[in-house]
Amino acid sequence: MDANEELKQIVKDRYGKVATLEKEHVPNSCCGQSDCCSSDDLSVFSEDYTKLEGYDPNADLGLGCGLPTEYAHIKAGDTVVDLGSGAGNDCFVARSIVGESGKVIGVDMTTEMIAKARKNASKLKLNNVEFRLGEIEDLPIDDAVADIVVSNCVLNLVPDKKKALSETFRILKNGGHFSVSDIVTYDTIPEGLRKEAALYAGCVSGALIKEDYLNLIKEAGFTNIKIQKERKNDLPNEMLEKYMTKEETIVFKNEFAGIASITVYGEKQCCDKTTNCC
Repeated sequence: MDANEELKQIVKDRYGKVATLEKEHVPNSCCGQSDCCSSDDLSVFSEDYTKLEGYDPNADLGLGCGLPTEYAHIKAGDTVVDLGSGAGNDCFVARSIVGESGKVIGVDMTTEMIAKARKNASKLKLNNVEFRLGEIEDLPIDDAVADIVVSNCVLNLVPDKKKALSETFRILKNGGHFSVSDIVTYDTIPEGLRKEAALYAGCVSGALIKEDYLNLIKEAGFTNIKIQKERKNDLPNEMLEKYMTKEETIVFKNEFAGIASITVYGEKQCCDKTTNCC
Protein backbone atom coordinates (compact mmCIF):
# COMPACT_ATOMS: atom_id res chain seq x y z
CA MET A 1 0.00 0.00 0.00
CA ASP A 2 1.49 3.37 -1.01
CA ALA A 3 1.56 6.39 1.30
CA ASN A 4 -1.56 8.03 -0.15
CA GLU A 5 -3.62 4.85 0.12
CA GLU A 6 -2.38 4.33 3.65
CA LEU A 7 -3.53 7.84 4.63
CA LYS A 8 -6.93 7.25 3.06
CA GLN A 9 -7.31 4.04 5.03
CA ILE A 10 -6.45 5.84 8.26
CA VAL A 11 -9.13 8.44 7.54
CA LYS A 12 -11.68 5.77 6.59
CA ASP A 13 -11.01 3.85 9.78
CA ARG A 14 -11.20 6.93 12.01
CA TYR A 15 -14.35 8.42 10.53
CA GLY A 16 -15.95 5.03 10.14
CA LYS A 17 -15.69 4.59 13.91
CA VAL A 18 -17.15 8.05 14.52
CA ALA A 19 -20.10 7.22 12.24
CA THR A 20 -21.04 4.21 14.36
CA LEU A 21 -21.13 6.16 17.62
CA GLU A 22 -24.41 7.29 19.11
CA LYS A 23 -24.83 11.07 19.06
CA GLU A 24 -24.23 11.49 22.80
CA HIS A 25 -20.89 9.68 22.54
CA VAL A 26 -19.48 11.77 19.70
CA PRO A 27 -16.99 14.35 21.04
CA ASN A 28 -18.50 17.80 20.49
CA SER A 29 -15.90 19.99 22.10
CA CYS A 30 -12.30 20.06 23.21
CA CYS A 31 -11.95 17.71 26.18
CA GLY A 32 -15.10 15.94 25.03
CA GLN A 33 -13.42 12.62 25.77
CA SER A 34 -11.76 11.08 28.77
CA ASP A 35 -8.27 11.64 27.36
CA CYS A 36 -9.05 15.37 26.93
CA CYS A 37 -8.22 16.94 23.61
CA SER A 38 -6.44 13.90 22.29
CA SER A 39 -5.79 13.37 18.61
CA ASP A 40 -9.04 11.40 18.63
CA ASP A 41 -10.98 14.62 19.18
CA LEU A 42 -11.96 15.61 15.66
CA SER A 43 -14.08 18.61 16.63
CA VAL A 44 -11.53 21.18 17.79
CA PHE A 45 -12.38 23.46 14.84
CA SER A 46 -16.15 22.95 14.59
CA GLU A 47 -18.72 25.76 14.44
CA ASP A 48 -22.33 25.99 15.61
CA TYR A 49 -24.95 24.86 13.07
CA THR A 50 -27.95 24.82 15.37
CA LYS A 51 -29.47 28.12 14.18
CA LEU A 52 -29.37 27.22 10.47
CA GLU A 53 -32.57 26.12 8.73
CA GLY A 54 -32.50 22.44 7.82
CA TYR A 55 -30.23 21.57 10.74
CA ASP A 56 -30.60 17.97 11.90
CA PRO A 57 -28.84 17.13 15.20
CA ASN A 58 -28.57 13.49 14.15
CA ALA A 59 -26.39 14.54 11.21
CA ASP A 60 -24.17 16.94 13.15
CA LEU A 61 -21.09 15.06 14.34
CA GLY A 62 -19.09 18.22 15.01
CA LEU A 63 -16.49 17.38 12.35
CA GLY A 64 -16.46 20.59 10.32
CA CYS A 65 -14.40 23.76 10.58
CA GLY A 66 -16.82 26.29 9.10
CA LEU A 67 -20.31 26.90 7.74
CA PRO A 68 -19.81 26.75 3.95
CA THR A 69 -23.52 26.55 3.13
CA GLU A 70 -23.99 29.93 4.82
CA TYR A 71 -21.65 31.58 2.30
CA ALA A 72 -22.38 29.50 -0.81
CA HIS A 73 -25.08 31.74 -2.37
CA ILE A 74 -27.38 28.74 -2.78
CA LYS A 75 -30.72 29.43 -4.47
CA ALA A 76 -33.97 27.52 -4.90
CA GLY A 77 -33.66 25.00 -7.72
CA ASP A 78 -29.86 24.68 -7.53
CA THR A 79 -28.00 21.39 -7.69
CA VAL A 80 -25.52 21.30 -4.81
CA VAL A 81 -22.75 18.74 -4.32
CA ASP A 82 -21.19 18.28 -0.87
CA LEU A 83 -17.71 16.75 -0.88
CA GLY A 84 -17.09 14.61 2.19
CA SER A 85 -20.72 14.74 3.24
CA GLY A 86 -20.39 12.70 6.43
CA ALA A 87 -23.73 12.10 8.14
CA GLY A 88 -25.42 14.67 5.89
CA ASN A 89 -25.26 17.85 7.95
CA ASP A 90 -24.39 20.32 5.17
CA CYS A 91 -26.58 18.45 2.68
CA PHE A 92 -29.68 18.91 4.81
CA VAL A 93 -28.95 22.60 5.33
CA ALA A 94 -28.47 22.99 1.55
CA ARG A 95 -31.73 21.09 0.91
CA SER A 96 -33.65 23.59 3.01
CA ILE A 97 -32.53 26.28 0.54
CA VAL A 98 -32.77 24.50 -2.84
CA GLY A 99 -36.26 23.25 -1.95
CA GLU A 100 -38.27 20.68 -3.84
CA SER A 101 -37.10 21.99 -7.22
CA GLY A 102 -33.41 21.53 -6.45
CA LYS A 103 -31.15 18.58 -5.74
CA VAL A 104 -28.38 17.78 -3.28
CA ILE A 105 -25.72 15.10 -3.76
CA GLY A 106 -23.39 14.09 -0.96
CA VAL A 107 -20.20 12.14 -1.63
CA ASP A 108 -18.19 10.35 1.06
CA MET A 109 -15.59 7.60 0.93
CA THR A 110 -16.61 6.06 4.25
CA THR A 111 -19.22 3.32 3.98
CA GLU A 112 -20.43 3.86 7.54
CA MET A 113 -20.97 7.58 6.94
CA ILE A 114 -22.95 6.93 3.76
CA ALA A 115 -25.19 4.50 5.65
CA LYS A 116 -25.72 7.01 8.46
CA ALA A 117 -26.50 9.84 6.03
CA ARG A 118 -29.01 7.73 4.08
CA LYS A 119 -30.72 6.73 7.32
CA ASN A 120 -30.96 10.39 8.35
CA ALA A 121 -32.36 11.39 4.94
CA SER A 122 -34.95 8.62 5.15
CA LYS A 123 -36.11 9.84 8.57
CA LEU A 124 -36.46 13.35 7.16
CA LYS A 125 -38.40 12.01 4.13
CA LEU A 126 -36.20 13.90 1.66
CA ASN A 127 -36.52 12.54 -1.88
CA ASN A 128 -34.10 14.94 -3.60
CA VAL A 129 -31.06 14.32 -1.42
CA GLU A 130 -28.83 11.39 -2.32
CA PHE A 131 -25.53 10.05 -1.00
CA ARG A 132 -22.89 8.37 -3.14
CA LEU A 133 -19.89 6.34 -2.01
CA GLY A 134 -16.73 7.62 -3.67
CA GLU A 135 -13.48 9.52 -3.38
CA ILE A 136 -13.02 13.21 -4.06
CA GLU A 137 -10.07 12.51 -6.37
CA ASP A 138 -12.39 10.41 -8.54
CA LEU A 139 -15.92 11.69 -8.01
CA PRO A 140 -18.84 9.43 -9.02
CA ILE A 141 -20.53 12.40 -10.72
CA ASP A 142 -20.81 13.37 -14.39
CA ASP A 143 -19.29 16.51 -15.88
CA ALA A 144 -21.04 19.87 -15.35
CA VAL A 145 -23.71 18.65 -12.93
CA ALA A 146 -23.37 21.04 -10.00
CA ASP A 147 -24.37 24.68 -9.75
CA ILE A 148 -22.53 24.82 -6.43
CA VAL A 149 -20.00 22.65 -4.62
CA VAL A 150 -19.55 22.85 -0.86
CA SER A 151 -17.19 21.04 1.46
CA ASN A 152 -16.45 21.28 5.16
CA CYS A 153 -13.01 20.43 6.54
CA VAL A 154 -12.43 17.60 4.08
CA LEU A 155 -9.94 18.67 1.39
CA ASN A 156 -7.16 18.72 3.99
CA LEU A 157 -7.80 14.99 4.41
CA VAL A 158 -7.26 14.31 0.70
CA PRO A 159 -3.68 13.31 -0.19
CA ASP A 160 -3.91 14.51 -3.82
CA LYS A 161 -5.45 17.96 -3.37
CA LYS A 162 -4.60 18.99 -6.93
CA LYS A 163 -6.65 16.10 -8.32
CA ALA A 164 -9.48 16.83 -5.88
CA LEU A 165 -9.70 20.44 -7.06
CA SER A 166 -9.57 19.30 -10.68
CA GLU A 167 -12.52 17.01 -10.02
CA THR A 168 -14.38 19.84 -8.30
CA PHE A 169 -13.84 22.00 -11.39
CA ARG A 170 -15.00 19.17 -13.68
CA ILE A 171 -18.35 18.57 -11.99
CA LEU A 172 -19.28 22.26 -11.83
CA LYS A 173 -21.40 23.78 -14.57
CA ASN A 174 -19.96 26.70 -16.50
CA GLY A 175 -20.69 29.72 -14.35
CA GLY A 176 -20.90 27.58 -11.22
CA HIS A 177 -18.95 28.16 -8.03
CA PHE A 178 -17.78 26.53 -4.83
CA SER A 179 -17.62 27.52 -1.16
CA VAL A 180 -15.24 25.36 0.84
CA SER A 181 -14.25 25.50 4.51
CA ASP A 182 -10.87 24.03 5.33
CA ILE A 183 -7.86 24.14 7.63
CA VAL A 184 -4.72 26.00 6.54
CA THR A 185 -1.53 27.07 8.28
CA TYR A 186 0.41 30.31 8.33
CA ASP A 187 3.70 28.46 8.58
CA THR A 188 5.23 25.04 7.92
CA ILE A 189 4.04 22.46 10.44
CA PRO A 190 6.99 20.89 12.28
CA GLU A 191 7.97 17.57 10.75
CA GLY A 192 7.28 15.65 13.94
CA LEU A 193 3.64 16.71 13.90
CA ARG A 194 3.21 16.32 10.16
CA LYS A 195 4.25 12.67 10.36
CA GLU A 196 1.59 11.82 12.90
CA ALA A 197 -1.14 9.89 11.12
CA ALA A 198 -3.64 10.59 13.91
CA LEU A 199 -3.19 14.31 13.43
CA TYR A 200 -3.70 13.82 9.70
CA ALA A 201 -7.06 12.22 10.36
CA GLY A 202 -7.83 15.07 12.72
CA CYS A 203 -7.41 17.68 9.96
CA VAL A 204 -4.12 19.06 11.25
CA SER A 205 -1.07 17.60 9.53
CA GLY A 206 -2.76 17.46 6.12
CA ALA A 207 -3.24 21.23 6.08
CA LEU A 208 -1.33 23.36 3.54
CA ILE A 209 0.18 26.78 4.00
CA LYS A 210 -2.54 29.32 3.17
CA GLU A 211 -0.79 30.78 0.11
CA ASP A 212 -0.08 27.32 -1.31
CA TYR A 213 -3.70 26.32 -0.80
CA LEU A 214 -5.01 29.37 -2.64
CA ASN A 215 -2.49 28.86 -5.46
CA LEU A 216 -3.71 25.27 -5.97
CA ILE A 217 -7.26 26.59 -6.35
CA LYS A 218 -6.08 29.10 -8.95
CA GLU A 219 -4.07 26.46 -10.81
CA ALA A 220 -7.20 24.28 -11.01
CA GLY A 221 -8.80 26.98 -13.16
CA PHE A 222 -10.97 28.83 -10.66
CA THR A 223 -11.36 32.61 -10.83
CA ASN A 224 -12.69 35.38 -8.58
CA ILE A 225 -11.18 33.51 -5.63
CA LYS A 226 -11.83 35.15 -2.28
CA ILE A 227 -11.73 34.29 1.39
CA GLN A 228 -15.23 34.59 2.82
CA LYS A 229 -14.27 33.93 6.43
CA GLU A 230 -11.02 33.36 8.32
CA ARG A 231 -10.70 32.28 11.94
CA LYS A 232 -7.41 31.53 13.66
CA ASN A 233 -7.39 28.44 15.87
CA ASP A 234 -5.09 27.44 18.67
CA LEU A 235 -4.09 23.81 18.96
CA PRO A 236 -4.74 22.68 22.55
CA ASN A 237 -1.65 22.03 24.65
CA GLU A 238 -3.06 18.63 25.57
CA MET A 239 -3.07 17.65 21.91
CA LEU A 240 0.45 18.92 21.24
CA GLU A 241 1.91 17.33 24.37
CA LYS A 242 0.85 13.94 23.08
CA TYR A 243 3.62 14.34 20.50
CA MET A 244 5.99 16.83 22.18
CA THR A 245 7.50 17.50 25.56
CA LYS A 246 6.13 20.47 27.50
CA GLU A 247 9.26 22.41 26.63
CA GLU A 248 8.85 21.65 22.91
CA THR A 249 5.21 22.67 23.11
CA ILE A 250 6.18 26.07 24.54
CA VAL A 251 8.69 26.59 21.73
CA PHE A 252 6.10 25.52 19.17
CA LYS A 253 3.52 27.94 20.55
CA ASN A 254 6.03 30.79 20.51
CA GLU A 255 7.50 30.15 17.06
CA PHE A 256 4.73 28.58 14.97
CA ALA A 257 2.72 31.25 13.14
CA GLY A 258 -0.54 29.40 13.63
CA ILE A 259 -3.36 27.45 12.04
CA ALA A 260 -6.71 28.73 10.80
CA SER A 261 -10.04 27.65 9.40
CA ILE A 262 -10.97 29.53 6.23
CA THR A 263 -13.96 29.49 3.91
CA VAL A 264 -12.94 30.11 0.30
CA TYR A 265 -15.10 30.98 -2.72
CA GLY A 266 -14.16 30.35 -6.35
CA GLU A 267 -15.91 30.41 -9.73
CA LYS A 268 -15.75 28.31 -12.87
CA GLN A 269 -16.00 30.89 -15.63
CA CYS A 270 -18.64 30.23 -18.26
CA CYS A 271 -16.39 31.42 -21.08
CA ASP A 272 -13.60 29.53 -22.79
CA LYS A 273 -10.35 31.04 -24.04
CA THR A 274 -11.81 31.89 -27.45
CA THR A 275 -14.75 33.94 -26.18
CA ASN A 276 -15.11 37.01 -24.04
CA CYS A 277 -18.60 36.52 -22.66
CA CYS A 278 -20.90 33.84 -21.36
